[in-house]
Amino acid sequence: MENNSWNLEHTYTSLPQIFYKKQKPEGCPHPRMVIYNQNLARDLGLEADMPCEKIFTGLVLPPDAKPICQAYAGYQFGHFTMLGDGRAVLLGEQITPAGRRFDIQLKGSGPTPFSRRGDGYAALLPMLREYIISEAMFFLGIPTTRSLAVVLTGRPVIREEVLPGAVLTRVAGSHIRFGTFDYAFAFGTEDDIRALADYCIWRHFPWIVKEESQSRYLTFFREVAERQAALIASWQLTGFIHGVMNTDNMSICGETIDYGPCAFMDTYDPDTVFSSIDTAGRYAYKNQPAIGAWNLSRLAEALLPLLHEDENKAIELAQSEIRNYQASYDKHWLYGMRVKLGITKENPEDATLIAELLDLMQKHKLDFTNTFRALSHTGNKADIPSEAADFAAWQAKWRARLGQEGLQHAPAVMDKYNPAIIPRNYHVEAALTAAGQHDYSVMHDLLAALRKPYKESDMFSLPPRRDSCGYKTFCGT
Repeated sequence: MENNSWNLEHTYTSLPQIFYKKQKPEGCPHPRMVIYNQNLARDLGLEADMPCEKIFTGLVLPPDAKPICQAYAGYQFGHFTMLGDGRAVLLGEQITPAGRRFDIQLKGSGPTPFSRRGDGYAALLPMLREYIISEAMFFLGIPTTRSLAVVLTGRPVIREEVLPGAVLTRVAGSHIRFGTFDYAFAFGTEDDIRALADYCIWRHFPWIVKEESQSRYLTFFREVAERQAALIASWQLTGFIHGVMNTDNMSICGETIDYGPCAFMDTYDPDTVFSSIDTAGRYAYKNQPAIGAWNLSRLAEALLPLLHEDENKAIELAQSEIRNYQASYDKHWLYGMRVKLGITKENPEDATLIAELLDLMQKHKLDFTNTFRALSHTGNKADIPSEAADFAAWQAKWRARLGQEGLQHAPAVMDKYNPAIIPRNYHVEAALTAAGQHDYSVMHDLLAALRKPYKESDMFSLPPRRDSCGYKTFCGT
C-alpha cells in the first residue's frame, strides 16, 4: 500500500490525557489477509488492491500513525465498571478524499493498559462475524461502524479451546461512547467533561459550536438523543437485537457499534433474546427503546454541571429531553412501520392497525422479515396465514386503509423498506463454520447477497426450519 494513501490526523489526543494512553499494537510477523473491504478502502482513500497485511496487525504502522488506546467506563447490565480499550488500538483518524473523518482501529492487536485480566487478542470467527453483520447493517441503511479487514495473526488464542487469532480493522465515525462520559464523570473533573463535550460537538455536531455555552450542551444532548432514537427505531424495524446495550457499547455519534451477541430475529417474538449471558432479558428486542432512555439518563448525569448551574434546573432540562427522546423514537418507528405497510400518509388509527399485525405475527409465529415482503405481493404468499380468519380480517382492514390513499397494494413503496435478505443466523453460522475449515467461499456468497438486501433470493430469503433449536450468541472473544 502506497504511503500517500494514508492521511491520518490525531485530534482525539487534544483531549486531556486521562482519556487515552499511548500504546503500540503488538503486531505479528506472518499475517495473512482473510478478507479486505475494497469498496470501503476506496471510500477512505486507501489503495483497494494488494494491501500491506502487516499494517492491519500493527507490525508496520501507516505514515504519521500515533497509536493510542482509549479510556472509558460503562454500565454493564446496569452496574458501573471501569473499562477501556483492552484489546484495541486507535491508529488515527483517516481524512477521506471527500473530507470526512473516520477512526481507524485495530481490534485484537494485543494487550493494553486497560486489558485487565484479558489477553488483548481476538479470535478469527468473532471478527468475521462482526464483518458480516456490520456490512449487512450498512447495506440496510442503518448507521454502523464498518470493517475494513480481517487478518489472521498466526498466533493461537486460548479460550475454552485453542482458536486461530485475528485482528479486525474497524472504521467508525468515532469511538467515543456514552461510557466515555461515564468515565469522565467518575474519574475526571468538570473541565474534563466540558472538554470531551466540546470535542464531540466540534467533531459530530459542528452546527452548534457557535451556540452560547448555556444552551450548547443542552443542544448537544438533544442531538445525541435524536440520533439514538432514529438508530434504535431502525433496529426495531429490521428485527435487529444488539444484545448488549451497555453504555460502553453505545456510540455518541449514533452508529451501531460492538457486534458481540447480536442477531436478527426470525420468528417475531418481542421477548426474543439471543445473548447467552442476558438471562433476565434486560436487552430483549422489546426493551431496546427503553434501554436507550436509560442510557441517555446516565449520559445526562455526566452532563448535568454543563446544562445549568442550578442542579435541579439541570435535572429538569435533562428529563425533558429524555421524554423528547421517547416521542422521537415513536415518531421514527411509526413512520417506518407505515412505509413497511405501504402507507404514505398519517392516520391516527395506524398505530392500532400496526399493533394488531404484530400481535397476529406473534400468535401465528410468523417470520418478521418475510411477513412484510409477502404482504407486498413480492415475497412468498405462503409466509402469511391468509386462510386464518383473524389474519384475513386484518388484511381486509389494511387494504381498506390503503384504499384511503387510492391504492390496492403498494409493492413499489414496501419493497424499498422491507428487506428480502438479512443475515439469517443459520447462514451466518454456516459461513463461520466453513471459515473455520479455511473455506471462505460461503462467507463471500453471503456477503454478496447482503449487499443487495432488497432483492429476492431463493437461497438467502428462506427462514430457518420451524424445528430449529433456539439460537444463542456469545460475546465476541
